[in-house]
Amino acid sequence: MKERLKCERLKLVFLILFLFAALTLSAQIREIKTAFYHVVSNDADASVVLRELELRFDAYNQMFGFDTAALDAPLRVRAFKNKEDYDAYVLARLGSIQSGAVYLHYNQQDRRELVIHRGSPEEASALPYQTFIQFLRAFVPNPPAWIRDGFAIFFSSLRFEPGTDTLGYTENLAWLEPVKSLGDKAPPLEPVLLADDPDLPDQFQPLAWSVVSFFLNSGIDIYTRTLTEIFMTLDPAASAGANAEAVMRRINLRTDRETFHRDYRSYLAGRKTFAELLRDGQTAYTQKDAAAAELSFREAGNLNPAHYAPYYYLGLLAYERQEYSVAEAYYRLALQYGADPALVNFAQGLNAAMAGRREEAARFLEDAAKASPARYRQRSDEIIQNLRK
Repeated sequence: MKERLKCERLKLVFLILFLFAALTLSAQIREIKTAFYHVVSNDADASVVLRELELRFDAYNQMFGFDTAALDAPLRVRAFKNKEDYDAYVLARLGSIQSGAVYLHYNQQDRRELVIHRGSPEEASALPYQTFIQFLRAFVPNPPAWIRDGFAIFFSSLRFEPGTDTLGYTENLAWLEPVKSLGDKAPPLEPVLLADDPDLPDQFQPLAWSVVSFFLNSGIDIYTRTLTEIFMTLDPAASAGANAEAVMRRINLRTDRETFHRDYRSYLAGRKTFAELLRDGQTAYTQKDAAAAELSFREAGNLNPAHYAPYYYLGLLAYERQEYSVAEAYYRLALQYGADPALVNFAQGLNAAMAGRREEAARFLEDAAKASPARYRQRSDEIIQNLRK
């Protein structure tokens, strides 16, 4: 009898512990549902996730103009804070792990969901791409591959600023150089526009981005209007191949093949890569064309804000205009983004000397000499001696 009572008590204890654990887990999981999203998160920032997603949704639909009433249900999103939980969940459904975020698309609508690993290093790059894929396929389950991938890349640099609850955009030109490097080896546009999974041509993603960039930025009115018509052509019930053929027919109605290809090639030729802009700036600087050099370096800095070279050259140009405080600011940015410390310290030394800050100039020059004696020891010593006379 005593053993039986003891056994019953143990069962009761385990039941209480189980219920407590279940209640604790339930308390950690948050669900928020709006007209467009249903977010499930095991972290308290579910509302932040929702705010970002809705801002992105609005930005996407400002371009595509889909009828939101066509959504049968809110888009499902599941956010994990813990890497192990995220990996296990994605692995069980995808058969592999995709870091940061992944959109899981199924024929059954209630199984489709965007899965996010919140706070992971890969989230910032993966989330914008995958969020757009979820948006597009909610309205057109089988879009042409070039629209799917090209616009996902286009929107990949749309960044969420949590402090202000806003989105910031910088054009993503990382794919420009790979496209331009193809030169005469680039395939005709038709195979790109008609491509379907899994038979995608080589370099498909950069080519898809380049077509999107052309439609959006060519400045030719007929292509702007054609893109709007393309969005209206997409059929939610059609296959990706059928949608691609319908889009191709729409393009052919607006322009002939030769004109389309010529305008596209001309557009690409007019877009400069970071390397091209840097080279143009260096050439103009050597030729003493300060205005042209500054324009090229500024454009290069806009393309790649995390590269030191444009800041260094803009510092040199400011120095030559005797704008020493401006030059100093550019030199600091160049150091921040990885410029050669010896090179920049020597430039800062000259800048400080011309600004009348002799002791500061001597410190910069000494630092340059220590970092690279072969290049700067003799010149630095000579300048420091003159400063101290």
